[in-house]
Amino acid sequence: MSLDRPVTRVLVIKLGALGDVVLAFAPFAAIRAHHPHAHVTLLTTAPFLGLASASPWFDAVALDARPRPWDLRGLLRLRRLLAGHDLVYDLQTSGRSSRYHLLAGRPPWSGIAPGCSLPDRDPDRDRLHTRLRQAGQLAQAGIPAVPDPDLSWLAAFGPVLPGSVALLVPGAAPHRPAKRWPAERFGALAVRLAADGMTPAVVGAASDAPLAAAILRACPEACDLTGRTTLLELGGLASRAALAVGNDTGPMHLAAAMGCPCLVLFSRHSDPVLTAPVGRRSGQVQVLRVPDLAVLEVDDVAGRLGLGAADGIPPLVMTS
Repeated sequence: MSLDRPVTRVLVIKLGALGDVVLAFAPFAAIRAHHPHAHVTLLTTAPFLGLASASPWFDAVALDARPRPWDLRGLLRLRRLLAGHDLVYDLQTSGRSSRYHLLAGRPPWSGIAPGCSLPDRDPDRDRLHTRLRQAGQLAQAGIPAVPDPDLSWLAAFGPVLPGSVALLVPGAAPHRPAKRWPAERFGALAVRLAADGMTPAVVGAASDAPLAAAILRACPEACDLTGRTTLLELGGLASRAALAVGNDTGPMHLAAAMGCPCLVLFSRHSDPVLTAPVGRRSGQVQVLRVPDLAVLEVDDVAGRLGLGAADGIPPLVMTS
């Protein structure tokens, strides 16, 4: 479809969660590059306001309060946010965001909303990794290339910790405990990292503080940064870390995007083919997947990091 008017106001929809937002960094940058003179607004949720506002991709950030169907005031406010755009890129492509097509008055729309003007028609889209799926959606909307974005702006944030830092990410979605490697084993891994001259730094949300406490009981040399960094600060910290080890959760996506060597632990409850963090170079991100993380041994993880042999598996290359 060719648009019958100049595109001066663009809306991008990406509501969350953190890993999904990070995987959308490249599409964000590609949309910005494709519409260099347009006013580009991101519709997102409150946790990502600071990160999106600091990025070079958007002229404005609007917050979606996700009003209930009976919240008429909320729906009217949302309709005002959605209105007046020449083109909408729905990168959320959920049932909720697809309903926004009608609420917005059916503007030119890239996504999967019924009847939208720039639909993603790929029948295999739900079997593709998120980055590939979004690149395909944008190609069908006239944006042929979605390269890795420049994230030097994000690397400038966050604390500068002394020495060689290993990020540990023991958290995951609270409603999916099977995605978590036991905190006690993170603690045993922290001991090995400290013995190798590294500073283990536990990162995550404030709700992950009990996991950090368990790790610090095993390894007092570790530091607890859970709930103490913004997403901007976490991105900068990850850009300077020697490595990151963690579950399939948002901070590991951010570490991978920043170029940090990552070892991501997956169970059978999530599929790395669809959702693995994406790095910036070959071999930077390794996936260790077992059916049940409760039986994954510390030796196996330590071996992947070059801290000990693990069935001949090559170690993760670490930076200094």
